Amino acid sequence: MTPATAVRRTPDDPSTPLTAAELTRASEAIEKVSASFSSRVVGQRRVRTALLVTLLSEGHILLESVPGLAKTLAASTLAHAVSARFTRIQCTPDLLPADIIGTQVYDPRRHEFETQLGPVHANIVLLDEINRASAKTQSALLEAMQERQTSIAGTVHPLPDPFMVMATQNPIEEEGTYVLPHAQMDRFLLKEVVDYPTEDDELMVLERIDDGTLGQHMTDVEPVVTTAEVAELQELVRRVYVDPAIRRYVVSLVRATRDVTGVLGAELGNYVEIGASPRGSIAFFQAARAMAVVQGRHYVIPEDIRELRHSVLRHRIHLSFEALADRVRPETVIDAVFRAVPTP
Repeated sequence: MTPATAVRRTPDDPSTPLTAAELTRASEAIEKVSASFSSRVVGQRRVRTALLVTLLSEGHILLESVPGLAKTLAASTLAHAVSARFTRIQCTPDLLPADIIGTQVYDPRRHEFETQLGPVHANIVLLDEINRASAKTQSALLEAMQERQTSIAGTVHPLPDPFMVMATQNPIEEEGTYVLPHAQMDRFLLKEVVDYPTEDDELMVLERIDDGTLGQHMTDVEPVVTTAEVAELQELVRRVYVDPAIRRYVVSLVRATRDVTGVLGAELGNYVEIGASPRGSIAFFQAARAMAVVQGRHYVIPEDIRELRHSVLRHRIHLSFEALADRVRPETVIDAVFRAVPTP
C-alpha cells in the first residue's frame, strides 16, 4: 500500500481525507504539546506518545510502574499544556463512589438538596493506584469511562469534553489491592509499562531540580493549545484513512490471540486462556489513526500497528497459570503472534 493508493474518497464525502493544511496545523499543535511535555517530564518518550495517542483517540490509558517514575507529573503536565481541567484521585479501599462522581448535599438555608459534582468531572482525571479502589467504586468508574456520564440521585450528568482517564497501578505491592476485572481492563485503550529512566535522564532530573525547573517550587506549564483545538485534532483523527488491507491485518492479529494454539502451536497456546475481544480490533483501529496524525500522515501504515502492539494487547490477553509459573510475559506471546501473521 502506498500513499497514492490510500486516497480514494470524493471531496463530497464527509470523511474526506485530511488536507496538507490540516496536517500542518495538527503537526504544529502536537509539536507544541510535545515540547511543553518534555520541558517538565525528562525522557519517558513512550509515555508521551501513548498519552497523546490516547487523548487524540478519545480513550483511556493505564500506566503500570513502581512509584516515582513521574506518572502524576506526566498527567498534570499534559492537562496544563492543553488548557484542560485536571484532577487527581488517590484510590483507597475505603473510597466510595460518591467521593468520585459526587453526591447530593442538603442546604439548610434553602431547605433543599443540591448536587455537588465529584472530581471525575474534569477533562483529564488521574486515578492513582486504581487497583486499591473497591469493586463498588470501580463500577462507578466504569460508567464514567464507558458512558462518559455519571448518575447522581437518578439524574445523569455528562462529563466534559474532552475527557480522558489516566489510571496507575503498582505491580509490586498487592496488600490492600483488588484485581481489576477483565471487563474493566478492556475499557482502557492502552496499557503502558513505564520503565526506569536512563542514566542520562536521571542526571538531567537532578540538574533540573538544581536549577529550579523541577521540584516543589516549579511553575505551572503554560497552556499551548486549547481544549477546542484538542477537539479539532480528535475530529481529524476520525478522518484518517485505513486501507482495507490494514483492517484485515488488524482483525487477523486479534483473532490469532484467540487461537494461539492453532497459530503458534501447543507450547505457546497453553499459555493463553483468553485472547483479545473485538475491543482489541477497535483499539488498534482508533489508536493507529491517532498515531498516524502524530507522525504527520493522513493514512495508517502497518508500522503503526506494530508500534502499538504491546500497548493495545498486553492487558487484553489473559495468561494461564502455566504462563505465570514459567514467567512468560504477554509481550512474548504478542511478538510471536505478530511474527506469525503476514504483514500487508
